[in-house]
Amino acid sequence: MSDLLYKNEVYQLIGASMEVHHQLGPGFLEHVYQEALELEFQQRIIPYEREKLLNIFYKGIKLTKTYTADFICFDNIIVELKALSQLTGDHESQLINYLKATKLRVGILINFGAQSLEYKRLIL
Repeated sequence: MSDLLYKNEVYQLIGASMEVHHQLGPGFLEHVYQEALELEFQQRIIPYEREKLLNIFYKGIKLTKTYTADFICFDNIIVELKALSQLTGDHESQLINYLKATKLRVGILINFGAQSLEYKRLIL
């Protein structure tokens, strides 16, 4: 059996997210969790870029439309945040589109809105 791609990095990101959820609980807006998670990344010395613009290409031509990822961490992992009662397939599709646009392989969808932190690790 092979190791998971970026296993240790994903573990660190989930741990930071769990700490934010533990401290704040559910009920805040997504931007509150984003700011708190950024502080947690700084404290844990997790490399990240916040609100990274993602270019989209069609047949090698850059489109004017861009996506914005909540975080790119470790230069390899897209972290997309939600603050909803539950995640849906649409949220997974959004993250898959981000992975396609960047050609990155690993993404984490994190939902702070539920009673317990929810997360999904997606591989493209």
